[in-house]
Amino acid sequence: MDKKLVIMVSAVAVVVIILAAAGFWFWRQSATKNSAVQDAIDQAVKGTVPSINTTDPMQNKPDLNPADAANPIKNVKTNPFE
Repeated sequence: MDKKLVIMVSAVAVVVIILAAAGFWFWRQSATKNSAVQDAIDQAVKGTVPSINTTDPMQNKPDLNPADAANPIKNVKTNPFE
């Protein structure tokens, strides 16, 4: 190969490696900064914002269907139409 081509390929490879390392470093720094920001937000709203209730609000719902109470054949064990 030509000496100039080898130098050019080597320079491009070094630049790519440096850019990849800088990108990785920046990505790691932003991840650390985001967790620090999230911790600060959690501390700021602690005790001021009500916690989210994760229980099912319809678990103790009232029975509002009148057809369940008015069905006279509900407890019959045999089919009266046979």
